[in-house]
Amino acid sequence: MADASNRPGIPALDHSSLGLPSRRRFIMLSASTLAGAGLGLSNAFAQSEGPGKPPEKPRGQVIAALSQEPTVFHPLMPAIEVDQGLWWQLFSPLWFIDPDGKLVPDLAREIPTIENGGLSADGLTWKIKLRNDVKWHDGTAFTADDVKFSLDLVNNPDFRARSRVGFSLVKDIEVVAPDEIHWRMESAYSPFLSILSLTFMVPKHILEKVSDPNSSPFHNAPVGTGPFRWGERVPGDHILLNGYTGYHGKGPYLERVVFKYIPDLTVLYTQFRTGQVDYTGMQGILPNFVQEAKSLRGRKVFVSSTSSVEHIAPNLQFGPFADRAVREALYLAINKKAIIDALNYGLPTPTESFVPQQAWSFQQGLPQHAYDPAKANALLDAAGWVRGSGGIREKGGVKLEFTNSTTTGNAVREQTQQLLMQDWRAIGAAMRVNNMPAAVIWGDFWLQSKFNSVLVGVNFMLGSDPDVTPRFGSGAIPAKGGRGYNTYQYQSAEADRLLAAGAKEFDLGKRKTIYGDLQKLVRNDLAILPLFQATISEGVKEGLQGFRPNINTSSNCWNIREWYWT
Repeated sequence: MADASNRPGIPALDHSSLGLPSRRRFIMLSASTLAGAGLGLSNAFAQSEGPGKPPEKPRGQVIAALSQEPTVFHPLMPAIEVDQGLWWQLFSPLWFIDPDGKLVPDLAREIPTIENGGLSADGLTWKIKLRNDVKWHDGTAFTADDVKFSLDLVNNPDFRARSRVGFSLVKDIEVVAPDEIHWRMESAYSPFLSILSLTFMVPKHILEKVSDPNSSPFHNAPVGTGPFRWGERVPGDHILLNGYTGYHGKGPYLERVVFKYIPDLTVLYTQFRTGQVDYTGMQGILPNFVQEAKSLRGRKVFVSSTSSVEHIAPNLQFGPFADRAVREALYLAINKKAIIDALNYGLPTPTESFVPQQAWSFQQGLPQHAYDPAKANALLDAAGWVRGSGGIREKGGVKLEFTNSTTTGNAVREQTQQLLMQDWRAIGAAMRVNNMPAAVIWGDFWLQSKFNSVLVGVNFMLGSDPDVTPRFGSGAIPAKGGRGYNTYQYQSAEADRLLAAGAKEFDLGKRKTIYGDLQKLVRNDLAILPLFQATISEGVKEGLQGFRPNINTSSNCWNIREWYWT
């Protein structure tokens, strides 16, 4: 697992000066220029359309190497990024967000707006017009009944839904015609456009017959409306998908896609170097190989920003971390530059926020981190943390010692832990390493806040939207019975107020102010100790066209339908 988000994974325009009416402004922009509400590419290595034209008929295959094995093939169930990379091939959303942050219709004929009658002025009534030329892979026509079934399934309490954020507000769903569906929102919720861009529709005619929505043959042989159809799965080795010639959109231009699992990232890179694989997906190329990879003949390397923010996650209910002075001292004592330059080869970008720096909602001017062990020591002295035996500080009988956990075998994070241990020992804080396999650490240990601190990367965004209620809302703490991912156990009445205001506001200028204030608050409270915004380095064999990194999606496999060989 690349990080702990469910992923349930944006360029910066200032919309405050556009002069549009408040609610109309957000919805109109959503339809045409959501570039401001999405993340765009921020790297010079981004590729534009390559030379040549796509073939008239699907031709050839791509071997895409993945460091993890996809195992969840139902697109509405809990999963990780590698699974979502497969969903993009098999299924379709109503619309998606392109690399420029623009909403693009897919199963829907158009993006709903006030101007086209798709949204009411108050944002409560939604009317979605659908394409009438879409067919499922088994030849059955796709209709509004499938959309209603998908929305109802997410809200089915017996179904293990990946997330019900936004969906729980959907009421009174009405199928008006085979190509039109209406619903009412219980309350206005502006992030729902973005959430739906990452929600794939599933077939009613197959799944309505299933007695247990969490288990059926569909889960191992899915049927979708996407550009590729299910071929075969060899557990532990590969998945084969075949081009679907009945696809309603652009492409596919390939006959086949083979997702090959290579868990060892060094072996994965070696096979890319020797030409055994055509694309290095998901975790991509390790930082120490990037410079060499750029010099390889017949290969292209793309370094692009992601929405993932690497950070130290403190459990704010754990003794010492409940003291803000401790969190600030620990943050001051981190040598970020060494972590970024020495361990990550200078590829990531330092950050102070949970919002990607390409997002319209990113707050400029947050207090910048400074590596200052002397100030950290003075801060702890002033807060009453006194050095005791062995130089470890304590206060009121509580020692300043704790564990830090991350995924076993992640070499860069394990090296980061060693640097952190040294940095923090210098200010009288004792850190012990307590690493675990991915399947263990990202289970109840993470979700139920059983950790002291964790080194992790998280995509905090809801698609391209900055509503972080699931991450920072007081009601989203699983360890306290809440629904969400607030494993930090962060509780702030002001944060709750801002989150509620931002989710109901449709004016982008006002939303930018609200989420800017939230970023200032989280930075001041040090609810997380941010290290950097991550990048991913991916390799593509020369001659393979169409690859476009998209920070608005959880996987750069999002548009394999447009890939082709020249």
